[in-house]
Amino acid sequence: MLRVGSVVLGAADVARAQAFWTRALGYVPREAPEDDWVVLVPADGTGPQVALQRSATEVQDHPRVHLDLYAGDAADQAAEVERLLALGARRVEWDSYPDDADFVVLADPEGNRFCVIDTARG
Repeated sequence: MLRVGSVVLGAADVARAQAFWTRALGYVPREAPEDDWVVLVPADGTGPQVALQRSATEVQDHPRVHLDLYAGDAADQAAEVERLLALGARRVEWDSYPDDADFVVLADPEGNRFCVIDTARG
């Protein structure tokens, strides 16, 4: 049976992406980063790997695949969004928010879209 080994994000500047995601997730490089590739793993050893690969591909406005980052409740979500913005993320003007959205769409410094989810809303 297969299992997911890593989620891979494209980045024009792998070092910049590494700086953001290590601080955002508390991850560390699995081994010494290369100019065009790094695999990040949870510092505590628990959780999925996130790999960053140099890419010249344009970022999609509505990506088919993205990360969902879970927050405990609305207050935690708001605090995490502010923390991520301070690390270099930016808010995305999302045209598909439902009226009662439990998610906030952000982009990392490379433009990769991701969501911060209020998991208390079930």
